[in-house]
Amino acid sequence: MRVELPVERIEKEVDSRLKSVGKTAKIKGFRPGKVPAKVVKQRYGKQIRQEVLADLMQKSYTDAVVQENLNPAGAPQIEPSDDDDGKSFVYTATIEVMPDVKLKDLDKISLVKPDVTIGDKDLDDMIDKLRQQKATWAEVNRASKQGDRVICDFSGELKGKKITGGQGSNVPVVLGEGQMLPDFENGLTGVKAGDKKTFKVVFPKDYHDDDLKGKTVDFSVTTNSVEETVLPPVDDALAEMFNVEEGGIERFRKDVRENMEREAEQKIKGDIREQVMNSLISSNPIDIPQTLKHQEMHSMQHEAMRRLGIEDHDEAPPLEKFEESAEKRVRLGLLIRQLIADQGLTVDATQVRAHVEEICESYENVDEMVEMYMNDPKLLQKVEPVVLEQAAIDWLIEKGTAKSKQVSFTQYMNS
Repeated sequence: MRVELPVERIEKEVDSRLKSVGKTAKIKGFRPGKVPAKVVKQRYGKQIRQEVLADLMQKSYTDAVVQENLNPAGAPQIEPSDDDDGKSFVYTATIEVMPDVKLKDLDKISLVKPDVTIGDKDLDDMIDKLRQQKATWAEVNRASKQGDRVICDFSGELKGKKITGGQGSNVPVVLGEGQMLPDFENGLTGVKAGDKKTFKVVFPKDYHDDDLKGKTVDFSVTTNSVEETVLPPVDDALAEMFNVEEGGIERFRKDVRENMEREAEQKIKGDIREQVMNSLISSNPIDIPQTLKHQEMHSMQHEAMRRLGIEDHDEAPPLEKFEESAEKRVRLGLLIRQLIADQGLTVDATQVRAHVEEICESYENVDEMVEMYMNDPKLLQKVEPVVLEQAAIDWLIEKGTAKSKQVSFTQYMNS
């Protein structure tokens, strides 16, 4: 936009402010309120003119945006113009505007809803995973294999010299966990207690120690013992290990199944949400303001820094890493916002409370946490947009078409 400000308007405002300043100005050699206008202008004229121009530009920009019925996506870039005729101060404001979104094909959104079944084998497999958490180790008199724990002494040498950090005594190595380099674990596979052997280990080219990158190191190893995992039996004692105090193993199995059902339900909800969003985006291509995309990229970068515990911005993940996700977020946000406006979608206190209860269900003091959320306006300000967005997603699901696909719990959760 090209905006003109009459010089007369500028000068009038400057004179008005100079007079106002003159009434209270304290300048050495003059009594307050008695400073000559010329002196006031010499002392404060430049500063006041800058302030007047800034204020008038801001107001005229706002007026122009309203007059032209524009919806800016961010702050403008303002530059004074060269075509000043002496009668007007001219500047150019360059802005990105929000796109004019007209939604279409909302009734053509299709999705596949997984129908997840939890069979006896799925339940047994999950219980076996839980048993692994309570497993113990027992020494065995046989050759080591994947999953075993080998207790060993070792020493590594490069060209006859011991390498830094390449020695260990009674070090436990679980084969298959990737705790050590692949060549090292391979060298420990098939050993028995008391075995002594040497083998070569090739270090990766991207290894953190420059002296060992891509080098081949000779390791001498003494096996002290080989141990295998011992899983606790599936009985009431196992239930007690997981704080099931009443009902024994049957109650434990019921609790595990209910947890699996909740996990599957959460994943189904997320999958359906993703399908709906992708369908909405593909059906409604729009250009997005780059200003919003860059803001979202920076926001995602800062969130990643917080999550990773990074405080030095120089160590932050590259900004470009977030470009694709940020663009999708902005595009989806604009479409959802338009849908909410078009359909007049709103949420009430009951819907907000239901979402808060879902957030707090993992806490021991659920009721207290729910009341804390409901009585904290700042927390509710974060919750309400999420609930409103979900209302929009639910509206799209209701209008679209869904097919059901049966799948086992294990297959679905591992997909």
